[in-house]
Amino acid sequence: MIQIVIADDHAIVREGLKRIVGAAEDLDVVDEARDGTEVMRVVRERAFDVLVLDLSMPGRSGMELIKLVKAEKPRLRILVLSMHQELQYAVRAIKSGAS
Repeated sequence: MIQIVIADDHAIVREGLKRIVGAAEDLDVVDEARDGTEVMRVVRERAFDVLVLDLSMPGRSGMELIKLVKAEKPRLRILVLSMHQELQYAVRAIKSGAS
C-alpha cells in the first residue's frame, strides 16, 4: 500500500484528490495539510511514501517547502500540483527536489 499525504490550501481540492486516490486499491491517503506549517508537521510526525503538494499555498512557497521536506526526508517522493502552465515552474520544482 502506497501511503499518500495531500497538501493543498483548498478543502474541495483535497477532498477531490482523496476520492480519486481512494478509488485505487493500492493507494491510501493517510493525512492532509492546508498550509506549509501543516506540511512540515506531517512530514516530521508521520511515515508515508508520497507527498502531493500544491505549489501555491499560504505560509511558505511550494518551492521552499520542497527543499525543506527533502532536507527532512530525502527519499520522500513529491508530486507537484500547480495552476501555472509555464514550463519554468516545472523545471524549478524538479531542481528543488520534486519527483
